[in-house]
Amino acid sequence: MRISELAARSGVSVATIKYYLRERLLAPGSLTSATQASYDESHLQRLRLIRALISSAGLSIGQTRQVLQSVDSPPESIHELLGVAAAAVSRAATDRSSHERVHELMRHWGWRVDVKDCTSHAALAEALDALEAAGFELPDGMLEDYRGHMEAIAEREVASVPTDSPESAVRFVALGTVLIEPVLLALRRMAQQEASARRFEPGR
Repeated sequence: MRISELAARSGVSVATIKYYLRERLLAPGSLTSATQASYDESHLQRLRLIRALISSAGLSIGQTRQVLQSVDSPPESIHELLGVAAAAVSRAATDRSSHERVHELMRHWGWRVDVKDCTSHAALAEALDALEAAGFELPDGMLEDYRGHMEAIAEREVASVPTDSPESAVRFVALGTVLIEPVLLALRRMAQQEASARRFEPGR
């Protein structure tokens, strides 16, 4: 197909496709003349992944290139591949202070402590510091409850990761991380409202 058809089928403008080609996010087409190239279904699938990472997941061009490099030359394990995608879309902690207490919690929970995942460890440490700074103390056992529920959610999500191709796995993790988190927060708020009504409106 010509670039105009690729644009029509993907919903990405010709100018944007050319930009992705210049940035080497999208492989060149097969030359049919000195000024024209032909594209195929692999280009269409790649464009959909690029748009998912940039438009839906909010990644920069540089972050997208990094994720795509892992797709093109995937690491030995799917776990490492998913780690690249998750790290790219995760919010970095603004405070880079020590998060050893989070590592201690992880060891207590029986979770692995891997320094390459320390961005998320630092984010949890920052969140716990914010609770303490606000004078908000979690009730006994509540952090353990949160951990248990989130572990169950994570197990279910990871079990659903497609394994037919690196592209589909990365797309699932990147979009699942970014787009599902607001769903989780909304459901939490709705559940709080329901629990509040049950506790404080007994005649309901």
